[in-house]
Amino acid sequence: MSLMLNNPKVMVKVRDEIDSYIGKPIRLIEASDLLKLQYFRCIIMEKLRLHPPTPLLVPHESSIDCTVSGFYIPKGTMLLVNTSAIHRDPKIWDKPTNFIPERFEGEKCEGNMAMPFGMDRRRCPAENLGMQMVGLALGTMIQCFEWERVGEELVDMTDGFGLTAPRAVPLEAFCKPRQSMVTLLSEI
Repeated sequence: MSLMLNNPKVMVKVRDEIDSYIGKPIRLIEASDLLKLQYFRCIIMEKLRLHPPTPLLVPHESSIDCTVSGFYIPKGTMLLVNTSAIHRDPKIWDKPTNFIPERFEGEKCEGNMAMPFGMDRRRCPAENLGMQMVGLALGTMIQCFEWERVGEELVDMTDGFGLTAPRAVPLEAFCKPRQSMVTLLSEI
């Protein structure tokens, strides 16, 4: 939400995508909708690239002596993958610190350039659950409410310290029910 508050055109574009897909009669976004909302998926992937759930993947131990990219790694070495550094590496990403959901459009949305949940056989087994929970929570917030920053300043996106990569400053924002959603929200 913070990234979209700093990029209101993205918020409008994704809200339009959700509204267009859901159509009439109005209903809340469902898990089965998530795979069909392509721009929304791009936003989630870009958020996870910039701010992964954890800054480091689960440690692994080298089972043999090996050399990786010219670095000798002796057997028994504990290895950590720093996803935060990889996801902001200018050798991999154009404008790596900018929020650009379009970088994941089409074929680019698949693949392993972004790996917030790890890769291959060591990929987080709860990835699908995590993506679904983030998608439903964020999608419902976008679909049901109008959002505004508190004041004119951009939302502070400075990383905080913690196991799950929190922001240094908690999000403060104004929200109000969208007029088109008032009746549906009152029935919940």
